[in-house]
Amino acid sequence: MSVNLSKGQKISLEKEAGGALGRVTMGLGWDAIKSKGFLGFGSKTEAVDLDASCVMFDEGHRPVDVIFFRQLKSKDGSIVHTGDNRTGAGDGDDEQINVDLNAVPPHIKSLVFTVNSFTGQTFSQVENAYCRLVDAAGGKEVARFNLSVQGPHSAQIMAKLYRHNGEWKMHAIGENGNGRTFDDLLPQIATHL
Repeated sequence: MSVNLSKGQKISLEKEAGGALGRVTMGLGWDAIKSKGFLGFGSKTEAVDLDASCVMFDEGHRPVDVIFFRQLKSKDGSIVHTGDNRTGAGDGDDEQINVDLNAVPPHIKSLVFTVNSFTGQTFSQVENAYCRLVDAAGGKEVARFNLSVQGPHSAQIMAKLYRHNGEWKMHAIGENGNGRTFDDLLPQIATHL
């Protein structure tokens, strides 16, 4: 059964998945902004371009690599982004980042996942935004984090996967920020490493 994560919560991925996880998928989903026209006529949707990113950090808390819409694969090949969705159209995950935990090099100690509104809308305007972690082997949803839609922020540091005593754990960060790409969040991310 999936765990609904709240800000600051930490979970053992092995315990939640019922065994060691080898491959996980971080999914991000959202819907376009729907606006109603005058007296119900002329309603329209406004595309929202949210971007999922993953920053890889070493033990010294230095960024080593980043996976995002301009670099869809980590240099070592352990993490792959499925591609940029610029509208939020469609059901299910709009963007996914696939991680082969067994292939992540040992010098990488944490993976931080972020969401940014590249088109500049705030999350108070975006509907049904979420991120989730799925055991890629069986398709079982391990954890879900419903992104807050309160407040005028355009970015969020979603979660961190990190190594602890030989196993991968997840820390739901859920910290709001501002910026169009992960670069704008690096100073904030540093406090969570």
